[in-house]
Amino acid sequence: MSEAELHILKQRLYQGALQKARRGALSFALPIGYVHNASGEVVYDPDAQVQHVVRLIFRKFEELGTLHALLRYLVQHDIQLGVRLREGPVKGPLEWRRPNRMTLQNMLKHPLYAGAYAYGRRQVDPRKKQPGRPSTGRVTRPRHAYHAFLKEHVPAYITWAQYEQNLARLEANRARAETMGAVRHGPSLLAGVLVCGRCHCRMQVRYGGPRQRHSYTCNRLATTYGGDYCQYLPGDPVDAFVSQWVLTALEPAALTLSLEATARLEQERQDLDRLWHQRLERAAYEAERAARHYRLIEPEHRLVARQLAKEWEDKLMAQRLLHEEYERFGQTQPRSLSAAEREAIVHLAHNVPALWHAPTTTMAERKEIVRQIIQRVIVAGEGRSERLQITIEWLGGGSTAGVITRPISRIEHLSDYPRLCERIRALAQAGYSTVQITKCLAQEGFHSPKQATPFSRQSVVELMRRLAVYHPRRRCRPPLSAPEWWLSDLAQALGVAHSTLHQWRKRGQLQARWHDQSQRWVAWADEAELQRLKQRCALPAGEASRHRWLDAQRSQRSVSPHATTV
Repeated sequence: MSEAELHILKQRLYQGALQKARRGALSFALPIGYVHNASGEVVYDPDAQVQHVVRLIFRKFEELGTLHALLRYLVQHDIQLGVRLREGPVKGPLEWRRPNRMTLQNMLKHPLYAGAYAYGRRQVDPRKKQPGRPSTGRVTRPRHAYHAFLKEHVPAYITWAQYEQNLARLEANRARAETMGAVRHGPSLLAGVLVCGRCHCRMQVRYGGPRQRHSYTCNRLATTYGGDYCQYLPGDPVDAFVSQWVLTALEPAALTLSLEATARLEQERQDLDRLWHQRLERAAYEAERAARHYRLIEPEHRLVARQLAKEWEDKLMAQRLLHEEYERFGQTQPRSLSAAEREAIVHLAHNVPALWHAPTTTMAERKEIVRQIIQRVIVAGEGRSERLQITIEWLGGGSTAGVITRPISRIEHLSDYPRLCERIRALAQAGYSTVQITKCLAQEGFHSPKQATPFSRQSVVELMRRLAVYHPRRRCRPPLSAPEWWLSDLAQALGVAHSTLHQWRKRGQLQARWHDQSQRWVAWADEAELQRLKQRCALPAGEASRHRWLDAQRSQRSVSPHATTV
């Protein structure tokens, strides 16, 4: 037979298989929870425990939202998956195996659980196939490239809408720039939800500082166009504003929250209790089956009887251990909620702020609540000022806008800086002292650049010195001789801070005396001394400390190394 005839035969067989698949009659390996009956149709697994575990997996993923959380839940409650053996000398028996991440992901992505017959989900790409390795080159195809796809063709565990929602949730959990990502336990409340108001991209979360404070940054313009950062925002004021509105939005739903929480807890406990009863029933069946095998053996056949007796004892031991585990489970988690638990749930649901701020409520749970009612939060700063424009877009429509303040580094970037300067000048001209000016600014609502506290007296003094605003009492100071300076005048002439001159005075690097009449320090500086101080101010930072260190080293070297020790 020629190679051309063999090729034609292979193509006919391949096309025949495709035609059979398009009718939904081609058999393939079924996932967990499905088997083929005697006529070849796809039906539910006849084992009730297998069906219950499959439905529990889909229900818990809808509640938990992430694949890893689902895996942790199954491991925590010792829930195993019932797998039908496909290979080996004996095919078809049920085997219970521990869950793993890839198996759960394949179950959530398989369209058969939604009642859809799909063939050709993974096809061979000739470009990726490696010679000598027949199983290589398989790639996942999109839905429109399947060889066959028939909806409502097999029994379904979930609806098609739930299946598409699971796929969208898995895609959104991926850590990408265009997706929100999975909920994590970090202190940032709006991770994946906060959007930059300048470039409309999702903002990133950064952690740093001694207290591990978080901040939101957006560097899309810098990475794309080589410019400056879009925005850099501290996380605390933004999170506090959104938390306040979230609690306000949840107040009308207090009764619904209490009923939903009670129903979910009861449903979860009933599912776990039902699963325990199925495991106990299976253990009892295995023990009874081992007992029947032992009773049917001839008493004289001791070689087989000893092995069957050992298997019977092992099954009875496993059944007793399972009963003890179930009793411990029943003590920790009763099947139904008690009256005290129901009352606690209702009280917490009606007191949403207390539930939100409770230490038992994790950040992951708060983020999950935020994502249930908020679509995104858009924030845009007004230049370099402390004002931030925030818009909360709610799920289902509607938005809430507001303005908050953030800490900044420079006082001249304050939005009310011109009004602040005019107010300080007016109060100083009216004869107010610095203490009185500080109190007036606090009463009128002026805040420092950090936005946490009002202006301090030292900040007011520094600002008045910068604005060349002097208190009227300064003009009444007694005159000094030519080589003497008031410390404030000398600081202004040198262009340094007032505290720097006090440090030099304490170190003996500046000649000064106490003026009893005005209760102030007076410095002595003639032309030569003034030039020396100006040269010192022109030195780079740390140069004076370096010279002091060098002088100390020279003094140590000048000591005789031949000193004797008694």
